[in-house]
Amino acid sequence: MTLQAAAMGVILGAASGGTAPDLAQLFAEWRAFEAPPVRDGVPDYTASTLARRHAELPRWRARLAALDPGRWPVEQQVDYELLRAEMNGFDFHVRVLKPWERDPGFYLSLWTEQSDTPAHEGPTNHAAIELWTYAFPLTPAAETQLAQELRTVAPLLAQARGNLTGNARDLWAVGIRTLKGQQVALDALAAKTTGSGAEFRDALRSAQRATHEFVAWLEREAPSKTGPSGIGKENYNWSLRHVHLVPLTWDDEVALLKRELARAHAALRFEEARNRGLPPLHVTASPAEFRTRGEAAVDKYMAFLASRQILPIHDYMAGAIRAQIGEFTPEATRNFFAMATHREPMTLYTHFYHWWDLARMRIAPHPSPLRRGALLYNIWDSRAEGMATAMEEFMLHAGLYDDNPRAREIVWIMLAQRAARGLGSLYAHANLFTMKEAADFHVAWTPRGWMREDLDLLGFEQGLYLRQPGYGTSYLTGKFLLEQLLQERSRQLGDAFTTSRWFEEVNSAGLIPVSLIRWQLTGRDEEVRALTRPD
Repeated sequence: MTLQAAAMGVILGAASGGTAPDLAQLFAEWRAFEAPPVRDGVPDYTASTLARRHAELPRWRARLAALDPGRWPVEQQVDYELLRAEMNGFDFHVRVLKPWERDPGFYLSLWTEQSDTPAHEGPTNHAAIELWTYAFPLTPAAETQLAQELRTVAPLLAQARGNLTGNARDLWAVGIRTLKGQQVALDALAAKTTGSGAEFRDALRSAQRATHEFVAWLEREAPSKTGPSGIGKENYNWSLRHVHLVPLTWDDEVALLKRELARAHAALRFEEARNRGLPPLHVTASPAEFRTRGEAAVDKYMAFLASRQILPIHDYMAGAIRAQIGEFTPEATRNFFAMATHREPMTLYTHFYHWWDLARMRIAPHPSPLRRGALLYNIWDSRAEGMATAMEEFMLHAGLYDDNPRAREIVWIMLAQRAARGLGSLYAHANLFTMKEAADFHVAWTPRGWMREDLDLLGFEQGLYLRQPGYGTSYLTGKFLLEQLLQERSRQLGDAFTTSRWFEEVNSAGLIPVSLIRWQLTGRDEEVRALTRPD
């Protein structure tokens, strides 16, 4: 039985309580419900509306339970668990995370760059303006459309003042920085649209004024915010288990990331010993050289993958990475990742598996409607961030840097950085660290001083991980789960195993939690059953 046939309803589930088409219909209705009603032209996140909507959740859960998927094919049972996880995500957001109440950054409207993941990282309001999708100069139709979207900024921020009754000090500080970023983005938009019409200029001025006044209000209120921002271990564990379907606890993740931090530092020291006497890596010195080196690195990386038959090669892959080469950065303002790309671009290009995922979603949509787009609440994080991070070390071991040994040092530096920032986020959610202490830990345990306090990346990363529990650790927990899956699948297949086959199987399952991919590929469901068992 193929997943495509099942998803299209050609082959119906055998359970008497429902079929795969019934699940697809419920999913469509659920997604329509999940989008909040509109009030004053913007999504309604007021307390009374959220309480009313949360009270309806048991009815949705009952409808899902009535489908009784026990005798369905595994692929359809996996879809069932995805929908249950989304319902749990809604529950968690309303009961615990409450971004509309605790997190001013939730009210960011203007997104200037495309995320490299299926959806924006962290809680995002339903009126996001995807500025990166517009081409400039604007066409008349695009100008009208963008003006309409900019008109939502003022009423959304007006509503936010009544909704933001929480006392999370660090989230409040992150929100101020986030909305100041919106001020900068709106000013840049104004500079790019000086020839626009009166309607657009008025809409833009309204958004600028509302954002400026909102930031001022946030700053006035900041001294009164004195409470913790972490959600606590118990809530963290509930989210891991019931929303993200990660078979680990807060304590498990601490142990794993401590191990990875130590392993990264030890490996780096022995790489340095191995490379003693070799010249340091050449650092790109000009914009022209940066582009030339980037283009050459894409070609070399793709040729390496093809020659070693590591994974299936598709026409879109080289272009997807080439589009992300980026720009030369002066030394004084290079953040952590620019430190890597200005020395050996391929060390970060391996992480650009993200862009292959997005291209695959666009070019070859998954046959299941539940896996075709982005799952809500960042439920995809273990697979998306886990695979991108795993590729960094996979490629080191596969021999990508055999002709450039010092590049191997960068891989271990990146692993140490990801472990340090993840541990900081774990301690912050347990309210053992403030966000400042998490950031200090992040800086202290990133080798060679590559994570700097004076650059925006540090605040962005720790702020994001405080806003989205479990995201800061997903890079390494997802990597760990994928490594386990590779181990298990290679044992199952024996001589029939190849890395190319494994990548194809994982990719074909879609951007879903690794625990569900494991169930689909191996047939073993004990992990998922333990995760989905009622408390």
